Amino acid sequence: MAAPETIRTRDLHDRLLQGETIQVVDVREHDELELARLPHPVVHLPLSQSSLWMATLSEQLDRERPVAVICHAGIRSWHFACWLVEHHGFTTVWNVQGGIDAWSVEVDSTVPRY
Repeated sequence: MAAPETIRTRDLHDRLLQGETIQVVDVREHDELELARLPHPVVHLPLSQSSLWMATLSEQLDRERPVAVICHAGIRSWHFACWLVEHHGFTTVWNVQGGIDAWSVEVDSTVPRY
């Protein structure tokens, strides 16, 4: 069975700066999003509220475009990335290694750590 790949924060950042049309999905909770945000557009799909967005997932994400999933440290995003691949047929899915915490350390120190 296919599995998502892992992408380092610096590599994702560079790809986004180069204009690649990557769909970035943030699966953190609302309060976490308020603490620290990526400086790029994201689709916010908090895992605890999946019953609210599940029915509209195909409207929010394009299966034909790459998806990078991020959370705080990379665990929740890994589960969501696996779910996209295994149950929804997405083919290019990356789990952001280390999550927003790694982004703060490796890419942009102005993004708060929590």
